[in-house]
Amino acid sequence: MKDLRLLVRPNIWRLEPYSSARDEYSGHEAHVFLDANECPYNAPYNRYPDPLQREVKQLVSDVKGIAPEHIFLGNGSDEAIDLIFRVFCVPGRDNVVAIDPTYGMYSVCAAINDVEYRRVRLDERFQFSADALLEAASQNTKAIFLCSPNNPTGNDLDRDEMMRLVEKFDGMVVVDEAYADFSAQRSMRDEVPGHPNLIVLNTLSKAWGSAGIRMGIAYASVPVIELFSKVKYPYNLSALSQEKAKEILSRRYDVAHWVKLILTERSRLIEAFRQLPVCRTIFPTAANFFLARMTDAQAIYDYLVEEGIIVRNRSRVTLCENCLRVTIGTPEENSQLLAALRKYPNT
Repeated sequence: MKDLRLLVRPNIWRLEPYSSARDEYSGHEAHVFLDANECPYNAPYNRYPDPLQREVKQLVSDVKGIAPEHIFLGNGSDEAIDLIFRVFCVPGRDNVVAIDPTYGMYSVCAAINDVEYRRVRLDERFQFSADALLEAASQNTKAIFLCSPNNPTGNDLDRDEMMRLVEKFDGMVVVDEAYADFSAQRSMRDEVPGHPNLIVLNTLSKAWGSAGIRMGIAYASVPVIELFSKVKYPYNLSALSQEKAKEILSRRYDVAHWVKLILTERSRLIEAFRQLPVCRTIFPTAANFFLARMTDAQAIYDYLVEEGIIVRNRSRVTLCENCLRVTIGTPEENSQLLAALRKYPNT
């Protein structure tokens, strides 16, 4: 990869980060806090939370098998995605490359940060070519975005091809693994310590059942993590979010059970969908959802809304014409969906 200093925005490299009161005495024990202009009453919520989330990072480290210094915690994965643009991309000059279709926040963050967003269409199997992404890149391409399992298609991207991209591209490669807990493919997180241009994203929102606490994870080299920490807002995760994160991270066996139930229900739901006259194709999935091509996705979506059942119509997304994306729910929720579809007027 290029020297990190050549990839980072010059103003970010020179930035003197905000020094919070909790940072300045780090490494010392204290019991009287008169430094941060906090109210002395209403403990413990009168105190600012740990700006570096050390306890949570240690738990993530224990669960995921990667050292805490390689971990960044953000307000959802979206914060880490936005930080990639803010740290590396000069507005109005730089660009990023991404597969298409994929998660929509990459292009939204690009637009917000005034960064050109270059799309490279996946093939008919929803797979990508490292060479095609590299061909779309220029000297001002700072990052390439991948999502595996991909959203909205659900499939794992080819791991060997992802590694080829990491090894050949001289900028940052971002692999979003929000759904990796449902996949049998080995995580790209394992490659982070040996590849300084690799950033892997994860979240507590999916398998860990904690979308409401808004905690995303980025794994990267120590210098990149330090840059993220330098640019983020000082107290980006509340004390409440950190407490709930510690609680769910201590329940890994419950989470493993939930994943097993979801995968069992996924198989049941997909098999039942294949029997529906309104379903044309079910695409391979390694996530907690699947993509189905229907006879008339909009009409079926509207019908389900009337029945009080919400799925996602992805018909306007590249390669997803007439497709519904269906998240795996509880057995009862999945059965309600199937019962409604079996009564659909055209069946």
